[in-house]
Amino acid sequence: MSEPQSSDISADEKTSSQKSIAMTREVLEQDLIRRHFEHVYPEVALKSHQELRSSIHHILNTAPAGVRDGDGVYLFAYGSLIWNPCVEVAERHTCRLYGYHRDFCLKLDHGRGTPETPGLMLALAPGGSCHGVALRVPGDHLERELTLVWRREMLTGAYRPRWIKLKTDVGPIWGIAFVINPHHDRYIGRQPDETVVHLLRTGRGVLGSCREYLDNTVGDLHALGIRDRRLESLQRAVAS
Repeated sequence: MSEPQSSDISADEKTSSQKSIAMTREVLEQDLIRRHFEHVYPEVALKSHQELRSSIHHILNTAPAGVRDGDGVYLFAYGSLIWNPCVEVAERHTCRLYGYHRDFCLKLDHGRGTPETPGLMLALAPGGSCHGVALRVPGDHLERELTLVWRREMLTGAYRPRWIKLKTDVGPIWGIAFVINPHHDRYIGRQPDETVVHLLRTGRGVLGSCREYLDNTVGDLHALGIRDRRLESLQRAVAS
């Protein structure tokens, strides 16, 4: 996929989904997703640089006892962070989070969707449990690395960062998870399977397709020995 090479994003992107932005470290370092939103969807409220910085400082300042003594922090990856983290990762552990489950409950009119071809994104919703990966972001340049994560996950305020306890193969560890903001206007809750399948099949935007997102997530979970039967069922339905 091609990437914009300058701060000028052409006006015809508003009516065309042919141009795309790959989710890469370079794109996040240049804050190109914000710049795309500002040019193409100026009506969408975005978190300011200061708001993102304050959120990072708050999460680090409220870290549970013992976290500050370690080298960096863990992030809980349950979707694209598994297969495309875009930040430095020093260590990985498969893990399980209790109290939240993975669900396609976040509607997209931009990113992996448009107003004409809306899609769905995974989020952590209350209840149940979720298998994923704990990614340790090392302490060197921690705020720089977390800034890239916040630009990716927190730009529109659809998620909320939370300290959560993860059950891993090396014992329990604290990590940061991005859970759904139930008050956000893109949160739509659990939808009928027919609706989910349709949106995953047709959703596509500047960051790619929802089908690609689903296939990559299921594929990497399989590679890690993790089975998510609901995602696998949705994948079969989308492909049929």
